[in-house]
Amino acid sequence: MKYTKKPLTIEEQIDRLKQRGLNFADREQAKNYLKNISYYRLRAFTYPFQNNTDPSADHVFLRDDIDFSDIVDLYVFDRRLRNLVFNELEKIEIAVRTQLSLVYSVQSQDPFWYLDGVWFVQSNPNTFPHLVNDVSDDVNRSNEDFIKHYKTKYDTPAMPPSWMSLEVLSFGTLSRMYKSLDKSPMKRQIAREFGIGDEDVLANWLHAFSNLRNCCAHHSRIWNRRFVVHLKLPYNTSNPFLTRSSLKTIKQNKIFAMLSAIKYIVDIISPGNSFKNQLEGLLMENHKLLTIKEMGFPVDWKELPVWKM
Repeated sequence: MKYTKKPLTIEEQIDRLKQRGLNFADREQAKNYLKNISYYRLRAFTYPFQNNTDPSADHVFLRDDIDFSDIVDLYVFDRRLRNLVFNELEKIEIAVRTQLSLVYSVQSQDPFWYLDGVWFVQSNPNTFPHLVNDVSDDVNRSNEDFIKHYKTKYDTPAMPPSWMSLEVLSFGTLSRMYKSLDKSPMKRQIAREFGIGDEDVLANWLHAFSNLRNCCAHHSRIWNRRFVVHLKLPYNTSNPFLTRSSLKTIKQNKIFAMLSAIKYIVDIISPGNSFKNQLEGLLMENHKLLTIKEMGFPVDWKELPVWKM
C-alpha cells in the first residue's frame, strides 16, 4: 500500500482534531503548542481516547468533554514523570558501574578483567567478542579527559582499566555485560548488594531499566506504555518488595512494576530519598485524563510493602 497522506498546516491540524471531536477552548494557545510540540507526538496522547478500531469512524473521540488543554496536561505529566524516573535511574546506573568494577577488579586482582573471557558465559562463542566490541565502541566515543589521558600515556592494554572503561559505558552495554557474566560468587554478590538473591532477576531488571532509560532520554511516552522487556517480580528479596498475592496480578510490562523495582533499589543505595514523595505528589495533582490503572497501578498499591517504606 502506498502512503498518500498529505502534510497538514497547524490550522489544518486543529481543524482535523475538531472534526474528530476534540474541543479547543483557546485556539491561539493550541497553535502555539503545536508550533513546538508536533501533532504526531501529541497523537500518542490522543490515541487512547479515540475510536481506532472502526476505519469508518476516522479516529473520532470517544468522549465529548476533552479539550486540547487536557491532552497537553497529560503530555506534561508524562514529561515530568520521565524526568523523575530518569533521575532515579541515574543513581542505579552509577551504583551498578561502581559495584561491577569494584567487585571484579578487587577479587580478580586484574584491572582489565572485563577483557578476559574467562569471566563470561561460554555457551555462545559470539557473546563475548560482541560485548568487547560494544565496550570498545563506547570507550572510543568518549570525550572524557581520563580516557584521553590513558590513551595518551599508555598503549598496553589498548583499553583502560575497568574503573575507567565502565564509567563511560551506555546503560545498555552495562546491562549486557552483567547478563553475560558467568554465574559466580562475584556476580551473586553484586545482586545481593542491591537486595536481590537471584542474579538472573538483577540482569532482567537492568535490561528493563536500560530500555526505560532510553524511553526517557528520547522523550518517548511512558505513562501507559507496554514495555517490551517484562520485569521479573521476585518474592525472595532481602528487603520488603511485593506480596506473593500481588505478584500474580501486577502487570510486568507496565510502568508501575518498573517504579516498584526502581524504588526498591533506590531505597537501598540512597536511603532517605524523596522518590516516593515526588511520585505521590505528581499523581495527586488534578489531571483530568490520568487514570493510574492505565499505568498498571493496583488499587491498593500504597499498601504494598515496598511503597509503605
